[in-house]
Amino acid sequence: MTTMTETSARFREFKMPDVGEGLTEAEILKWFVQPGDTVTDGQVVCEVETAKAAVELPIPFDGVVHELRFPEGTTVDVGEVIIAVDVAPGSGETPPAAEAVQEPVQEPEPEAPKGRQPVLVGYGVAESSTKRRARKGAEIPGPAAAAAQAEINGHRAKATESRPLAKPPVRKLAKDLGIDLATVTPTGEGGIITREDVHAAAAPAPAEAPVRAEEAVTAPAPVAAPVAPAGRETRIPVKGVRKAIAQAMVGSAFTAPHVTEFVTVDVTRTMKLVAELKEDKDMAGVRVNPLLIIAKALLVAIKRNPGVNAAWDEANQEIVQKHYVNLGIAAATPRGLIVPNIKDAHDKTLPQLGEALGELVSTAREGRTSPAAMAGGTVTITNVGVFGIDTGTPILNPGESAILAVGAIKLQPWVHKGKVKPRQVTTLALSFDHRLVDGELGSKVLADVAAVLEQPKRLITWG
Repeated sequence: MTTMTETSARFREFKMPDVGEGLTEAEILKWFVQPGDTVTDGQVVCEVETAKAAVELPIPFDGVVHELRFPEGTTVDVGEVIIAVDVAPGSGETPPAAEAVQEPVQEPEPEAPKGRQPVLVGYGVAESSTKRRARKGAEIPGPAAAAAQAEINGHRAKATESRPLAKPPVRKLAKDLGIDLATVTPTGEGGIITREDVHAAAAPAPAEAPVRAEEAVTAPAPVAAPVAPAGRETRIPVKGVRKAIAQAMVGSAFTAPHVTEFVTVDVTRTMKLVAELKEDKDMAGVRVNPLLIIAKALLVAIKRNPGVNAAWDEANQEIVQKHYVNLGIAAATPRGLIVPNIKDAHDKTLPQLGEALGELVSTAREGRTSPAAMAGGTVTITNVGVFGIDTGTPILNPGESAILAVGAIKLQPWVHKGKVKPRQVTTLALSFDHRLVDGELGSKVLADVAAVLEQPKRLITWG
């Protein structure tokens, strides 16, 4: 899709691009430039949130910002012009007449157009929720337009000067928790408000113990109720990633016939292997934790039972067998649940898998997961054990055949070599699409994962 147009030889317009696969709209979270700022080709000018992730948009040409067409917080259709740039400043050419920019007003939104395309493939059709600025019916000619724009720019400049310093993910967290950033005391370098500052403002009680690094992949930032909330209820708009998640889970739950099987397994030897690998020089710099071994165990099980790595093609009534594994890792973030995946995980050695897993975790925690990183997954792992939960019945990620839930690893009495001894034990749950995975195949996969975790040497003999 073309993302820029030429309004004259001097002025160019940049349109909201489709930054995902078939997305139709995105919300402008943050502008990094203002009218009058100089921009260069490739410079990031704004951050937007789509139904998949938050994405930074670079401008594709040099120039001076002439106009921002939409304020922050506006949801814009793909293809709408969002910024106009003067690519030949000082040439003396009269800029094109522009509509006066106004702040959004509270009006009933127009009825959504029918027949909209799916926001995400497999997520179902979503009605339009696009919100636009109020616009005047006629253009303001000559000096009036210039005066109006100058006044608007002045208000924006003042707002920018008084705007608290915080990164977009932190602003989003504050919005979700109902915290006014102007009331938050910054502790970050240069007066920047951090995530911890927002949590402190939301819940001034003593902070809980920090999440261990190996648990970060699924542990969300602690969410506390706003201090002294007005009234008895708080309503949070559902849009962007959270809206897509809700649609996806409903679509998955009522489309794919789910079957979930469980197994409890002694993982004492796996925990010993984790401890040994942490001291291994060949694993230096690699994040080693039980999740790494579990991921490798699942890959071994898929290799032994390739039929589980498939997808259901409803249109053609076919089972599509995948000869690669893009391993998804469910991650809870302030924006909602996301499932980035490790591409071609089946080809990676244990150190390579550990590096990829560590990068995936860091990127998700920083809110930088791209739509491409979440596309094309085949099988997923969700680690509910970090919350102290024994297990669960996970819902399939749309388009995937199976999802493995990992419960908490606890010291429990266990019969080992004919005697009751304290052993490290966990419960695994495997949900699968019963249209393409029958009970025998699903059972074999889960049994193989458990067997590897009980006897990690099978990573060598089976792998």
